Amino acid sequence: MSEDLRLRLFDHLVKDQQISSILRQKKLEVYKESHNNDSPSLNDKILNGWEVDTILKSKTKIFKAKESHVAFVDKVWSLFAQLGFCTMNAESFNLYFDKKDESLTHFVDILAKDDETILLITCKSFEKNTKYDFLKDLEDLKLKKAGILTSLYSLFPGSKPKIKCIFATRNIGIDEASNNAFERTDIVHISEDIIDYYYSLQSQLGIAARYQLLGSLFAGQEVPDLLNKIPAIEGKMGGHTYYSFSIEPEKLLKIGYVLHRNKANENMMPTYQRLIKKHRLKEIHHFIDQEHGYFPNSIIINIVSDKSKDLRFEPSSGQIDGAISKIGTLHLPKKYRSAYIIDGQHRLYGYANSNYKNTNTIPVVALVNLDRSEQVRLFMQINENQKPVSKDLRNTLDADLLWDSDSYIDQIKALKSRIGIRLGEDRNSPFFNKISIGEDKKLISTQQISIALAKSDFIGKVKAKQIEKEGTFFSGNLNRAYNNISDFLIRCFDYIKIGVGDLWDQEGNIIVINKGFYGITMIINDCVNHLKTHQIIDNNTSPKDIFDELKDYLNTIITFYNNIEEEKINELKSAYGMPGDAKYWRTLQIALRKDYPEIHFEGLDDYIKKEEKENNEAAFKYIRDIENTYLKNVVRQRLEDEYGKQWFKKGVPEKIYSDAIALAAKKNREIDDEEDEKQPWDQLHLIDYREIILKNWQNLFEKTFTKPGEEKISGGKEAKTKWLVELNRIRNENSHTYYVTGDELSFIESIYDWLSNSEA
Repeated sequence: MSEDLRLRLFDHLVKDQQISSILRQKKLEVYKESHNNDSPSLNDKILNGWEVDTILKSKTKIFKAKESHVAFVDKVWSLFAQLGFCTMNAESFNLYFDKKDESLTHFVDILAKDDETILLITCKSFEKNTKYDFLKDLEDLKLKKAGILTSLYSLFPGSKPKIKCIFATRNIGIDEASNNAFERTDIVHISEDIIDYYYSLQSQLGIAARYQLLGSLFAGQEVPDLLNKIPAIEGKMGGHTYYSFSIEPEKLLKIGYVLHRNKANENMMPTYQRLIKKHRLKEIHHFIDQEHGYFPNSIIINIVSDKSKDLRFEPSSGQIDGAISKIGTLHLPKKYRSAYIIDGQHRLYGYANSNYKNTNTIPVVALVNLDRSEQVRLFMQINENQKPVSKDLRNTLDADLLWDSDSYIDQIKALKSRIGIRLGEDRNSPFFNKISIGEDKKLISTQQISIALAKSDFIGKVKAKQIEKEGTFFSGNLNRAYNNISDFLIRCFDYIKIGVGDLWDQEGNIIVINKGFYGITMIINDCVNHLKTHQIIDNNTSPKDIFDELKDYLNTIITFYNNIEEEKINELKSAYGMPGDAKYWRTLQIALRKDYPEIHFEGLDDYIKKEEKENNEAAFKYIRDIENTYLKNVVRQRLEDEYGKQWFKKGVPEKIYSDAIALAAKKNREIDDEEDEKQPWDQLHLIDYREIILKNWQNLFEKTFTKPGEEKISGGKEAKTKWLVELNRIRNENSHTYYVTGDELSFIESIYDWLSNSEA
């Protein structure tokens, strides 16, 4: 590269204070300018869409929203500036990559350099979520890459920085082919979710968040100038070799990595750590720097290493005879992301901006080459008696742990949860960013997705060691079921999303909610079962072909949502819990049945009868007649005949007697006319008559209130009056919107017929 060309390229770069000045502008979501109040340019700007911010005595401050793509580029630029990269470009520029032909260039949105690395970042963004094929872009960059690296080395002579090419994207869904191409070309893709993650991390850690970024970008590559020899003790614990040592925090920060449960680390599943909390970090930093505090408990890490090369332990002379542990010198790996922080991330990062990060040491217990699932288990054990792990996070972690289980029950639990994660994190999914994963609270829970999948026939039924019934998509191959179910649900729900248009993203809509996911999944399952029954599809039909067969049915569901009335929306929204889920599902079945009466919906007719409360009114009338005519009157008459004027005192059990008198007295305090006052006998509940009947059973009521055919049943008077217990249950539940079943109504009718035809 000629000196003239090198200088021209350097004109695009800024350092230190210049970066800080430019950052103040790029961090803003708007352009800002100031003009003299009488300036013609002020009116021109306002006519071209600028808005007035503040009017001062002689000047007017105006602003205008940045174009979408410019705002995204500025956001990414600002992130790397705040992460402490000390050399950056002021604006986008063309980088020459062929010293023989200066017309050959590569467009650069962002160049970010520190003492050890150079990052070359291309930004791509869209206004709305869009599928994009990166194959051409990656092939183009691959052809240029060697020349680009040569140009960068020439631009910064005397050093051999690590260089990484990056595509930063916003609102882009990437298919599997593009993902594979990123891996083949060693070019990094970071979505806006990853960018937001590092923004969040930077807000907590400051420039120390760069350690996490470099660990991600350069995992396995050597950390320059790291002094990695430390005194240590080697021991055995739980079948594992471990090392105990003290180390300067900055050294551990350079090789350490935290597996935050976040979309930034979704390709490293399972992950398990919560995001660092800023307030805790500040407290720890203050404790260390201002109070000269320290933490005697050890940070727990897992070192990932080829022991023979990266991690070596040299026992020292003078070991203690008979001791299991050994003392010596430990050679830590000199590589980014070689030490995973299992416990103690706040203690470690509390030192990141401390005056003591190179002069204090912190105690560490290091295990070696634990697989990721074992790390999760250890994390769970350590945290069991500390801050509780949230239910959503626990479910997600359990799913990761159980994926490789020998038990089909555990595998299916993992499968259901992992499908939920895919639906929420895949940009091609209509549920992207709408599902609660880990500790992120969104519209739909992974728990509800698991419930819907469990109720459907997609997976089938399993025991621990046996598949009892194969599902539509599962016959034993977990990965195939995961891919097929995820693909199928994404196709179906995406079709519905397109069909309902803006309704899908409206706040408070009736579709993208827990019961909505349940109901739609179950109606899709009904339709799939219908197609299977008529041998249109089978368990070997591809997800795409099944989806194609379902489109007509899905159109009916789309029509239902596009024409739904406010009354029905409120009715569905106000139905909670499992009954609410069932109501939503049955409502869709009713809608589908109108267009496709040939589909058999198991249990729908009974549900409709319940829903319409056909049995309730009749049941309540029968019970009211039984109570007032055949219990209240007959029981009183028998007691009066037996005890005369003392019938109430002698014939009624003491507690019922006292409660009835007290209740009558309470009501009568509010009544002025003596003729309207309540009598104690009128305050009895239905079940009270049973107690009175039992008290006077043999002498007065045995023959009258024993059902025909039950004269010789075992259990005595308690068994012979159980019909009253059942009658009371139905009455009480009937009063609280319970739906009386056909069998229950038949039972009530039989009691009514018996008593009305008896001699009593």
